Amino acid sequence: MHLANNNSDEQKLSSFSRRSIPDKQEGGGQKSINNIKKLKTFRKNLRNNLTSAEASLWKILQNRQLDGRKFRRQHSIGNYILDFYCSEEKLAIELDGEGHFTLPQKIYDDERELFLKTYDIKVLRFENCLVWEKKEWLLDKVRSEFGWFLR
Repeated sequence: MHLANNNSDEQKLSSFSRRSIPDKQEGGGQKSINNIKKLKTFRKNLRNNLTSAEASLWKILQNRQLDGRKFRRQHSIGNYILDFYCSEEKLAIELDGEGHFTLPQKIYDDERELFLKTYDIKVLRFENCLVWEKKEWLLDKVRSEFGWFLR
């Protein structure tokens, strides 16, 4: 069930200013929102305990194996940790298990996607089973979004 319609998403989005992701502390005191320190231990724990679907997809994404794109696993932006993130494509990949099909999780996922949109990050969501059942289709969907922000 999708809780927010596109019009309400656009209204919420317009209340935020569009900006690029700051990578380093700038003279104006702006801090990076990438991999903030307070989440370091949590990110490391997630990287060391990938789900089987995440581990399988990571074998394909790591070391620039997918069309030369660098993906990071368990990368955080703000307080949100993304399963996989490619900064040059501004593309996040999320693998969803059963826990993502509950109403509270759907609300959380929608809020997270809205936050990421303010930084022009596109989120692709796939069910875990697709990593094994339709791997090439999943990879083709990811490839088809390369360069999305230039269109």
